[in-house]
Amino acid sequence: MHFDFSAALTLATFVTGIISGVYLLLQIKNKDVLDERKEPLLVEYSKSFFPVLLFVLVLRSFIVEPFKIPSSSMMPSLLIGDFILVNKFTYGVRLPVINTKVTEGSLPKRGDVMVFRYPKDESLDYIKRVIGLPGDKVAYFDKYIYINGEKFNQDDLGLYQGVGQGSNMTNALHKLEKMPNLEHEILVMDERPSIEGETVVPEGEYFMMGDNRDNSNDSRYWGTVPEANIVGKAFMIWMNWDGGISWSRLGTSIK
Repeated sequence: MHFDFSAALTLATFVTGIISGVYLLLQIKNKDVLDERKEPLLVEYSKSFFPVLLFVLVLRSFIVEPFKIPSSSMMPSLLIGDFILVNKFTYGVRLPVINTKVTEGSLPKRGDVMVFRYPKDESLDYIKRVIGLPGDKVAYFDKYIYINGEKFNQDDLGLYQGVGQGSNMTNALHKLEKMPNLEHEILVMDERPSIEGETVVPEGEYFMMGDNRDNSNDSRYWGTVPEANIVGKAFMIWMNWDGGISWSRLGTSIK
């Protein structure tokens, strides 16, 4: 069974807030009586935890949320064991649990690294790069991306040297992919067959791909991501732990 931390946090905040609030109203109404009694343990705990839970709920729901990278699909940009921060208001603030947008933000841009709820199982969070925008014709052939007929060129950076849990990617082709107004690194395995084809991105949806092109479960396999599934924009690596701390990655911005 999937544990929904957001739902649990929201429920805990609501329950402790109700208990604290009800007891406060009773104190005001029956001040003389309640002042002489010891607070029930449940009330004492609720009053202690409510402000902390409320702060965490507001922080991770509306401002920034931490995630851990569990797979190699975004190498070399993101490594296994990276702990990242995701901006929750760039694309518009959403209410926790029900995910209803309450403020308008900017639209995702091509090249953004975005966290979203996996369309085939919305209990799972995925992280990929925005490749196709609504209305784009996206094609992928011979390890190259084409957007509306325009090919994204790649510069050869040599052979990749993997580290830690990503060491199995050693000797993959390390390349610099050139999008309009953005360059970012990718990994390609020439000997591994890739799924190829082209599609038109529906309105209100996005075509997502991992930077580790031949080791990524992305829109090439299961389709586009609806705008309603967006969680936020990844912007910083705050720690990496893969058998030890990688100090060089601390505070690195995500491009």
